[in-house]
Amino acid sequence: MSKHKTHILVVEDDTEIQSLIADLLERNDWHALLASNGKQADDILARSQCDLVLLDVMLPGEDGLSICRRLRNTSPMPIIILSAKGEDIDRVIGLELGADDYMAKPFNPRELEARIRALLRRSRLSVQTSYLSAPILAFNGWRLNIRQRILLDHEGFRVYLTPAEFDLLRVFAERPGMTLSREQLLDLTQGRTSGSNERSVDILISRLRRKTETGQKGPKLIHTVRTGGYEFIAKVTEMNDNELS
Repeated sequence: MSKHKTHILVVEDDTEIQSLIADLLERNDWHALLASNGKQADDILARSQCDLVLLDVMLPGEDGLSICRRLRNTSPMPIIILSAKGEDIDRVIGLELGADDYMAKPFNPRELEARIRALLRRSRLSVQTSYLSAPILAFNGWRLNIRQRILLDHEGFRVYLTPAEFDLLRVFAERPGMTLSREQLLDLTQGRTSGSNERSVDILISRLRRKTETGQKGPKLIHTVRTGGYEFIAKVTEMNDNELS
């Protein structure tokens, strides 16, 4: 399978600047998705998985700071604000609302490239790193034994999982609250050489939901994120081997 191409959403109403940024991204083999306002940005995010957002502040309708706040409430996706407002107070406001970086216009293209690469690298490393690493992870009455590769239900009975189902559930349980795209789930479970595709992730998640959510009380385990991907929403507790009977 070919490597997933990085998708970057550019929210900029100045067509000349938008075109210059798009050319810059494409020269670096990044795919540019272009929007001129918040509505267009929402439409793109509803149908595409983006890896990073370049966001102008002065936009028609909803301004960039409001868009930044909304995006940060629903996704950990890196956000770089590009703004003609370069005062310290504007930078502070942007960062406090959830932006990962802030660049004043006009900006140096090479510096923008470097900041994009740094944020993408940081984002991918955070996904690769597990939040939790205990031998047993408990959530909503379930117990996932990482070493023995078994899942026990509320009554202590073993629930059969295929190796692919177990690996996917483990990835989720080790990263509760993190939005994971289909591409990231493939990388963290089967890898890019397995011949699997994004559709196989959806199928595995459907099977996991049937085995872990049907007939169980309380909230669901896996939430479908509107901007693309999935999130493990259950509270996860770390346990030791001797706590599993």
